[in-house]
Amino acid sequence: MSLRGETKGQNQGADGPPAQDSWYMGLDFGTSGARVMVIDDDGSIQANAKESYPEGASADWARAWEDTLHHLLSDLPADVKAATRSISFDGTSATTMIVDRQSGESLSPPFLYNASCPDALPAVAAMAPKHHTVTTGTSTLCKLVSWYWHEHQHNREGGKDSVDGIADRAALLHQADWLAFLLHGVMGVSDYNNALKLGYDPAREEYPDWLAFQPFAGMLPRIVAPGSVIGAVTKELADRHGFPEDCVVCAGTTDSIAAFLAAEPSQPGEAVTSLGSTLAVKLLSTERVDDARFGIYSHRLNDTWLVGGASNTGGAVLRTLFTDEQLAELTEKIDASQESKLRYYPLVKPGERFPVADPHLEPCLRPRPDDDAEFLHGILESTARIEGEAYRLLQELGASPLTRVYTAGGGAVNDKWTAIRARVLGVPVEPSPQTEAAYGAALLARQGARQRAGSHKQMQQTAK
Repeated sequence: MSLRGETKGQNQGADGPPAQDSWYMGLDFGTSGARVMVIDDDGSIQANAKESYPEGASADWARAWEDTLHHLLSDLPADVKAATRSISFDGTSATTMIVDRQSGESLSPPFLYNASCPDALPAVAAMAPKHHTVTTGTSTLCKLVSWYWHEHQHNREGGKDSVDGIADRAALLHQADWLAFLLHGVMGVSDYNNALKLGYDPAREEYPDWLAFQPFAGMLPRIVAPGSVIGAVTKELADRHGFPEDCVVCAGTTDSIAAFLAAEPSQPGEAVTSLGSTLAVKLLSTERVDDARFGIYSHRLNDTWLVGGASNTGGAVLRTLFTDEQLAELTEKIDASQESKLRYYPLVKPGERFPVADPHLEPCLRPRPDDDAEFLHGILESTARIEGEAYRLLQELGASPLTRVYTAGGGAVNDKWTAIRARVLGVPVEPSPQTEAAYGAALLARQGARQRAGSHKQMQQTAK
């Protein structure tokens, strides 16, 4: 655990920041643990800590998340918390909680991001437009419908004929929403990134009629833009952890969006490729693109759209073929300026969705040359070609043309692969300056604090 760190700007020193400085906190709650990052106005990291979820967390995820949150906050230096002006969270997409509207206590175990509710699919498919984002078993809406109708059935078995009271006492929150609620105490607020898989329409900034008039509509959260100020930390929280009473909590986002924000792309055409076990691309675009055939959907980012898709190719294939030592040794032998003539489609098992929609597509790693460096070159180049096809498909469907790619994930550290990708893609390719989702959440917190300060200034000028 590193409680202090720095990436750019002047070190503030062990005595903490000057009184006039403002710091901003981002918290990322992932699948296995959580991280907190605190940045200053220049984006320099002033504190950075992480913690794994406790053993047995799966028995009570809500308690595990809450305990981890307070452990992280307790371990931060007092001067860091005293300088914090705003806080924002990111959480795993479609991780869903049904809570008591008054207390915030869970009414059921959380539905994790990968939990599927096939029992709700027929009902959701009947109410939503064809091929809508919500028409998959793991969508937030499927989880809500599944819980609601199970509760309905439970009431009927208990002799109750009505479900009118369910929506009055229960509320749906995403993981990031609930964690933020623990700090600000305002029930029923979410952001339009987390709410996409619930059915919210970020273009019209409203729930569509097919959702707004459902019997469970009273459980739906009020939606605001990521980074919007929701409220100040509660007095109890301020006293417990030493935050200023005017420290505010801002609406958050999903973990993947926060990781994109961490790279700080600013112009349409700029993109982030995540080269981990799989290959995921996200492109900043002036136009929204959604195509369920390829698993492509768009998140709103202020006045632009973040268009994304994910391929099953990626680093997992390399792990099945080479050790880390072999990868390092063989990579050094590759001439990245030369095109590989090998045409592969690297997959761990059959099936691809993007940029090729073929659930039966077979992996192709033949012919295999005798020279392992040549073989590796072919895999890296073929993966780069798939990445290029992915961005071309997004453009063909209406997204902005690609101009620059930032890279996150393990593949970002391979300079030869980066050079190959730049040659194949025909645009500059560089590692993301920051890759942690917590950093992206901290940027949202900074955005919210600045918007709040601007609003106050405008009000003062109007009053004059």
